[in-house]
Amino acid sequence: MTVNKVILVGRLGRDPETRYMPNGDAITNFSLATDEQWRDRNGERQTRTEWHNVSLYGKLGEIANQYLRKGSQVFVEGKIQSRKYTDKDGIERMAYNIIGNEMKMLGNRNDGSDSGNNNAAPLTSSNPPPAPHRQPPQQTPTTPPIDDIDDDIPF
Repeated sequence: MTVNKVILVGRLGRDPETRYMPNGDAITNFSLATDEQWRDRNGERQTRTEWHNVSLYGKLGEIANQYLRKGSQVFVEGKIQSRKYTDKDGIERMAYNIIGNEMKMLGNRNDGSDSGNNNAAPLTSSNPPPAPHRQPPQQTPTTPPIDDIDDDIPF
């Protein structure tokens, strides 16, 4: 048995870009930055940033394109896919791409900051976001009718 599973939480390095395949399905690509922090021998804080190329297909990609922006924090789960290519100098290289099948927006739409809404169900290619629902208007409790109102009037 083998497993190819990737879980990333990071921030978008650029706005998502969506293209459409000949069959009409969407493919959305964006770069995602993850940071690793540690203290070196001298006690200095060190940070290393890794950049990941992420692709989301279908409705999930369309949702990402609609709601995510550069700087947005996002959870992505999927698999890693490699491909060989030859660069312009004729050197054979490897590129790695994350094919996401789940995505969870962690920040709000306006500034990409963390909204604390970490309990929402992740969005998947088979689990699009629910339609916005409105809560019914609150009804003020009614006072029960008073049978003998004349006894309560002071005049």
